[in-house]
Amino acid sequence: MTRSPNHSLPWVAIQANPKAGAGPGRQQINAIVDSLRERGFRPLVFTNRSRLSRILENPQYKARLHCIVAAGGDGTAGDVINRYPDCRIAILPAGTENLLARYLGIPQDGRAVAEMIAADHVRTIDLAQVGERRFSLMASIGFDAEVVHQLHSSRKGHISRASYVKPIWQVMRRYAYPPLRVWIDGESTPRSAKLLLVVNLNAYALGIQPATSASENDGLLDLRLFEQGSAFQMLRYFYNVRRGTHESLGDVQSLQASRIRVESDVPVAVQVDGDPAGTTPVEITALPAAGRFFVPGDQTSLKQRADSSIQSA
Repeated sequence: MTRSPNHSLPWVAIQANPKAGAGPGRQQINAIVDSLRERGFRPLVFTNRSRLSRILENPQYKARLHCIVAAGGDGTAGDVINRYPDCRIAILPAGTENLLARYLGIPQDGRAVAEMIAADHVRTIDLAQVGERRFSLMASIGFDAEVVHQLHSSRKGHISRASYVKPIWQVMRRYAYPPLRVWIDGESTPRSAKLLLVVNLNAYALGIQPATSASENDGLLDLRLFEQGSAFQMLRYFYNVRRGTHESLGDVQSLQASRIRVESDVPVAVQVDGDPAGTTPVEITALPAAGRFFVPGDQTSLKQRADSSIQSA
């Protein structure tokens, strides 16, 4: 049973994905715990998310909290972002993709993450929100999101890249490509798309860069509206996205907005950062400077390292 934090020391909450309880994940959790203790912190590991939430309801414990560590993959990071929107966050990457950690240049090294926390190197970036749910990377509506919904509906245990093969094939065979109506900021007339990407940070699986104009601190969302709908068109779009040439296609609109609303005649799947997020209708909003993350101290080369890690994924 995890004890409550000591009142005399600043403490660090480590929210650990239970799947990281063995092998390299456990080793890195042990490493960050030992290293934080050496630096004068009291680290406490939580695999029960509700217990951490209850402890942080106590103002005395909350006041001495230095940060929360999301020890896991992008799903764990997303959960911490949503549960504790006013807390500073460190990421100990231990998932399949670790896209946010890669973007921020964070290594899979518990001692290095402890060093970042102790040095108090914090980077403020924009987040975004769909309904009441915050996200850091991107949202999509349409084919891509339907694959995510299909995968999670039949999920059993750990997800790998190979886990996507079956749901992609299933969705490719039966998806109807319903039209999306997309209202951008104050526009009175909607735009039309069959697939919509809403990008906050230019990072995605397989090293894909979905929106080269996306900035982490401009207060805007970068939109890519794919106008055609069929299995052939999805394959064509994916080919161009993989090559980084999709933004030059005549049937792909590249836009920016701080708020969008999406409707459709039938419910269409929505996903954020690789997790299901309901169906249309939805509103998606930029949240300027809403995320505070611990990062390596060399800010000059940080973005270069992030770009390199994304391209080599």
